[in-house]
Amino acid sequence: MKTEEYIERAILVGLITPQQDERKAVEYIDELEFLADTAGAVTIKKFFQKLDYANSKTFVGAGKLEEIKSFVQDNDINLAIFDDELSPAQLRNLEAELQIKILDRTNLILDIFAKRAQTAHAKTQVELAQCKYMLPRLTRLWTHLDRQRGGIGMRGPGETQIETDRKILLRKISLLKEELVHIDKTKSVQRKNRGKLVRVALVGYTNVGKSTLMNLLSKSEVLAENKLFATLDTTVRKVIVSNLPFLLSDTVGFIRKLPTDLVESFKSTLDEVREADILVHIVDISHPCFEEQIEVVEKTLSELDSKNKPLIMVFNKIDAYSYKEKDADDLTERSKENISLNELKETWMSKLKENCIFISAKNKINIDELKQLLYDRVKEIHTQRFPYNDFLYDIYDESVES
Repeated sequence: MKTEEYIERAILVGLITPQQDERKAVEYIDELEFLADTAGAVTIKKFFQKLDYANSKTFVGAGKLEEIKSFVQDNDINLAIFDDELSPAQLRNLEAELQIKILDRTNLILDIFAKRAQTAHAKTQVELAQCKYMLPRLTRLWTHLDRQRGGIGMRGPGETQIETDRKILLRKISLLKEELVHIDKTKSVQRKNRGKLVRVALVGYTNVGKSTLMNLLSKSEVLAENKLFATLDTTVRKVIVSNLPFLLSDTVGFIRKLPTDLVESFKSTLDEVREADILVHIVDISHPCFEEQIEVVEKTLSELDSKNKPLIMVFNKIDAYSYKEKDADDLTERSKENISLNELKETWMSKLKENCIFISAKNKINIDELKQLLYDRVKEIHTQRFPYNDFLYDIYDESVES
């Protein structure tokens, strides 16, 4: 007999602070809800509190905590997810007070990554990040054993259980790092064996349509769905536009507040970005905060020393772009909510000139134009590497088909 899948009922908790106004707080919680949905939880209610900074003991104040506790008891809630990383003390206090499972944004993302990882490389990277996350939180896991063992047969160095487990975890972290070094060497050899083909990497915020575009350009079957981090393992395919071959890679999406340990663990996955000749930055232009998402991606690229590479900005999902027509007598300032796509193109995007294109990967709008743009950029690099093949391109410049 098949049992029904257990679905956790969750509440989400976020703060409104001087550094994070109400608009941003709501947007971050909405993203947290998307993360929770990706992990398999159902969000029942969202809680916000205005504070100058998070309470060091319980994240929220005593009054808000009592409100949350009452709601949890009355509505059969078994999971609370907090939008920022919680300290070991905050986790311990919240679990004692609410008597349900407590997760923070970091732990939730780690859980999704663990669920999505398919290859040995990704699984090892996720496990390493999880171990690093757990290390300072062993006090929460072992509070019932946090005292020296004694009695008959237990005399000796008097090491606590938590110290023993910390040593085990540190050893595990060391072994995982060694395993990653070995895997990275293997992948480095694989990259060298690809020869001197021009490399193009798709980058962007999570859930902007990178995998859908990858499937269109390479005619492959990379998983593409409306979930955060649908693609975790880097996929590399050989693509031929007209007569011109190049390597196209689809990389893990970026996100705000991505755990530091996870960024460190996944930097080897992003070697495809480091070694790419051309970056194609995919942007979901239908998202109300797409400009902030662009900033997150640019910051990550800067951390990877890849910000100065040749870049094509691809604004995807133009089919989903919507705006509210501004009334003639409305004197309020123009904003992204009431500006048309054509007007938007005339803003800072116009400075990108030929390095910018607007498409819909889902509806295949302007895909041929994107292929032509890719062809032109790849050809520039390819002819520098293989100067004696120039005469071949003139035959195919009239039409570009993959």
